[in-house]
Amino acid sequence: GDLSGRMASRIVAQLLVAGATTLLRAGTQAWQQALANAHKTGVAQEAVKGAIKSATSMSAAEARQILEVQENVPWVQVTKRYKHLFDQNKKYGSFYLQSKVYRAWEALEQEYVKADKLTNEDRAAAQQILQQDSSEQQQQ
Repeated sequence: GDLSGRMASRIVAQLLVAGATTLLRAGTQAWQQALANAHKTGVAQEAVKGAIKSATSMSAAEARQILEVQENVPWVQVTKRYKHLFDQNKKYGSFYLQSKVYRAWEALEQEYVKADKLTNEDRAAAQQILQQDSSEQQQQ
């Protein structure tokens, strides 16, 4: 009986080793596949981001046309115009127009930052405009 007991233990041990080896191999393959997929989708995501950026990035000239502001107008005026158009489109317009207005404001903000025309005072004043309720603006 002692011999068969040892034999059984050895078989169980071999099965455990074989099972663990198979699991390890499968796990390694799955991990490699996951890495490969992550790499592919990461590249794809970057490509999509790039495409979206080039599709949505807007020239400053186009942005001024949308917001109907002149070049070199104070940032507060740009923000007032943006807020007015954004709120109008929230009420009567479309999400598409709202996003166009937002993109225009964003594009001009980048231009102002690049040209070093955006002071902290400008930002603070713009922030106050943006926080105003649209009903308050009607009364002014």
